[in-house]
Amino acid sequence: MGREYEGLPEAGERLEALVAYIGHNTDRDLSREVLAEVAGYSVPHLHRIFTGELGENIADYVRRVRLERAGRKLRMGAVDISQVALAAGYQTHTAFSRAFKRHFGLSPSAFRQLGCAAATALLRDGRNR
Repeated sequence: MGREYEGLPEAGERLEALVAYIGHNTDRDLSREVLAEVAGYSVPHLHRIFTGELGENIADYVRRVRLERAGRKLRMGAVDISQVALAAGYQTHTAFSRAFKRHFGLSPSAFRQLGCAAATALLRDGRNR
């Protein structure tokens, strides 16, 4: 995040703070509007900066972070997939399962059956998609 944007030398610092905010608040409303307010930018400007710097748009980034956190919860033994789904911001078990499978290639229940090493490897590889 070292690039500077036209007259905005603090853009990298703002994005680092925003990424930290997202990581610590995955159970909250992380809409583009909320995140733009947290970063102190307009929605379109934040979208340009975020996508340019991180290579993915804000919605995809938030979705990925939430799914990876859900995967870690499942790896650690979370029993109720519906509660994991709600904590990840999904209204239904079905929507969560579909997104999880699209991201990791396995359903949440199949992921939960993996050994710790295999699940950890999948979580690590999922970050590089």
